[in-house]
Amino acid sequence: MTNKSAVEILLVEDNPDDAELTIRVLKKHNLANNLVHLHDGEEALKFLFENDMNIPKIILLDLKMPKVDGIEVLRKIKMDEARKIIPVIVLTSSKEDRDIIESYKLGVNAYVVKPVEFDKFMEAVAQLGLFWLLLNQSPK
Repeated sequence: MTNKSAVEILLVEDNPDDAELTIRVLKKHNLANNLVHLHDGEEALKFLFENDMNIPKIILLDLKMPKVDGIEVLRKIKMDEARKIIPVIVLTSSKEDRDIIESYKLGVNAYVVKPVEFDKFMEAVAQLGLFWLLLNQSPK
């Protein structure tokens, strides 16, 4: 399958338009060479836990998804000794206080509400990618 350095970004997003736009922005900034897009939390958990080699540099995680929601995915990642060091950035449309509070209680590294406006969405994704992949120092 993949080795530990193969996947840099794991994008877990059920909305095809948001996923396409996110991928397009990351590609524009040369940050999507090793990106895996999954469509729901169940796929994310299988990807992350069925193979010890699937350890991405960052996870961009939507919260409101079918099958398994993002909060449950975040909970399982942060409870696992080998995976809890992966930076998880919630990228969601939810502004609900309970989602924000629960995400931070579980150990999310950043919580970003998706801007509705196209240009602001593109800028937010670009900044996230640049910071978390180029500026942030991750454990090896």
